[in-house]
Amino acid sequence: MLNKSKKIIANLIDPEEIRIAIIDEKGKLYEFFVERMIEHQRTGEIYKARVDSVLKGMNSAFLNLGDGRNGFLYLNDVKDMEVRQGMEMLVQVVKSARKGKGARVSPRISLAGRYMVLIPHGHEAGVSKRIENDEERARLRKIAREIRPEGFGIIIRTVAEHCDEEELRSDVNELLDKWNTILYDTEHNSAPCLIYREIGVTERVLRDELTDEIDEIVIDSADDKENIEACVRRFFPGKDIEVNLFCGKLPLFDVYGLESQIAELTERKVWLSSGAYLVIDQTEALTVIDVNTGKFVGSKNLNDTVLKTNLEAAVEVARQLRLRAVGGIVVVDFIDMENKNDNDTLVRELQALFRTDRCKARVYGVTGLGLVEITRKRARTDIRSAIARGCPFCGGLGVVPREESVAMHVKRFIRKIVLSSNSDALLVECHSDVAGFINETFLSAWEDEFEIKIFIHGRDDISWTKYRLECQGTLQQVEHRIEVLRKTRGCRNCI
Repeated sequence: MLNKSKKIIANLIDPEEIRIAIIDEKGKLYEFFVERMIEHQRTGEIYKARVDSVLKGMNSAFLNLGDGRNGFLYLNDVKDMEVRQGMEMLVQVVKSARKGKGARVSPRISLAGRYMVLIPHGHEAGVSKRIENDEERARLRKIAREIRPEGFGIIIRTVAEHCDEEELRSDVNELLDKWNTILYDTEHNSAPCLIYREIGVTERVLRDELTDEIDEIVIDSADDKENIEACVRRFFPGKDIEVNLFCGKLPLFDVYGLESQIAELTERKVWLSSGAYLVIDQTEALTVIDVNTGKFVGSKNLNDTVLKTNLEAAVEVARQLRLRAVGGIVVVDFIDMENKNDNDTLVRELQALFRTDRCKARVYGVTGLGLVEITRKRARTDIRSAIARGCPFCGGLGVVPREESVAMHVKRFIRKIVLSSNSDALLVECHSDVAGFINETFLSAWEDEFEIKIFIHGRDDISWTKYRLECQGTLQQVEHRIEVLRKTRGCRNCI
């Protein structure tokens, strides 16, 4: 079976934000990574930290990492050591800082190379479970035992399949040099401080994602071309991968049609080619995905239509979780199927789809309520959190009050003004859509009820639920104020 070709498209020209996409042979987004210059406390970073506080009631401690938010340490992660306030520790970030929370840290350090992971103070010699061939696993485990340094554990990574001992030993030596540098820097620096920063997203993607499927790398920064080529030679020797510099006038991601695909990663509704669709809701505790037949009506019978919809949805569920970097608990509400064999087929399909996922995932089968539960390791910040924020209008609820509701708040506000003053007219400013609704629906009735001339002025720069009294007084004074606003702001919404 021939490998499907993929391309790495790297938008490196803006140092404030690095974006890297992997696309398949049809130009469809397969994987997406983003990293911003201002981000701190990322997975893999190693700090010489100082314990700020120990909360034994919560079995945890907070550590000063030296760059703002404290790191969070579970005391269960610390063996043979009493954690005390003020003590210094070497810790590694195991979960990046996110959503206003500091990073989760652990004293158990691991250093990832191209072919293996080195674990100081470990003793194991393991092989990735994703290498399924028993003979290859046995060969790699034998090599791992032979090259494992005393006082270290090593885990052979999936990409090391079919690698010879020399390549693996070279990776071990490189990681040992890195660890010795970390020890030196730890000894000669005061806590709290950053000791080791994990390689940037560009090198990390090249290290982890370069496979026989990648046939081209396209970048848009001439300054990075030499470094990219060096990384390719270092991480994938013997493979001739083209590194091409894009020099067109249009932005690189626009040329490959990626901007619209990336924008879709924050949308709730995801359409499938058949006309069915998914609805994805991310919460703090878990992610919920609902599967709907939508426009898909099938061609045989109901059972066949439902099974086809669910199998197509399963493929997209696995793709969306990977693209959106969603981790933790995922609950999928597939369309109910009465046939047990169909449910088993669906679960097997999901298990096969997640078998190639770089982040460990587990499918728990169909529950009594017809739901499929999935857990997926959270390896990095999810894309929605990385590129989006809570709505300033709705406060993160995902909804805003209807125009009628805001209009009634405005009316009650006007009533207060009328009862507390003797004005003949007043001018209220609110969001343009709300103003338009009031002017078309309620304004004349309000003027009759309050026996006052009311002007509702719409502005796009006012939040959906906000409103303010701009002017009150005689009719002449208010009309003069409206004329001033028209001239100074170019306003045309005054009624």
